[in-house]
Amino acid sequence: MLFVHEVHRVVGAREDAFEAAYRDKWLPLLAKSDDARLLYFLHHAHGSGRAYVAVTVTAVRDGAAYERLVERVQSGDLRQWAAEVDRARHEVAGKLLVQVPWSPWHDLDLDAVPTDAGDHPLTIFMEDTAWPHEAMLDEYLDAARNHYAPSLEESRHSGRALLELQAVFQTAWGAAGRRREVVLWQKVVEPQRITGLLTTEVPPEYRAPGTWMHDALRVRDDWESRLLRTASWSPLY
Repeated sequence: MLFVHEVHRVVGAREDAFEAAYRDKWLPLLAKSDDARLLYFLHHAHGSGRAYVAVTVTAVRDGAAYERLVERVQSGDLRQWAAEVDRARHEVAGKLLVQVPWSPWHDLDLDAVPTDAGDHPLTIFMEDTAWPHEAMLDEYLDAARNHYAPSLEESRHSGRALLELQAVFQTAWGAAGRRREVVLWQKVVEPQRITGLLTTEVPPEYRAPGTWMHDALRVRDDWESRLLRTASWSPLY
């Protein structure tokens, strides 16, 4: 399965129109075939980054389905929709992602993803994007699998969990994006604890040898966290 991840810089005055184009058109139009489904529509949480930025994640069943979807957007029934969306945004940066073999999300059932706009509570995701050191992509993924993911699981069992790791991606070969890039897709399960990340320093014991923040420096020191808030109609949340 392939995942199209797009970051949209939206025209401020057309923010509602942009969202409506995805909710009222992209979502049901994708449902005309079994090839692809919109998974997420999210906004940058206020105060956490550039204004009027939306993030979308669309899942595509396989390479053949991706080719058919491209044809629909470029010369088929989705071409008019694409033009409408372009009029509501300044620019878009997209990349094609694949899950790593141990990603928790490998049981995602594309057929079970909702294809109509529902209404649900807003949820927050922390999207961590890491760029491993040169020639250390595999070493980073091994460290994330054997150190970071177990630390989150341990926190969950102890009742201290802030995040739930839902998926781990890397950029697909030949696709847009930096070659050495890993995306950790994490749901914030205790939003009230986010305040502590903003108002306090990281305690020394969390940066000591043996911790992820210390040991991960061997394989990367370039990464970015973004707080993303789902729309109330986002198919997944």
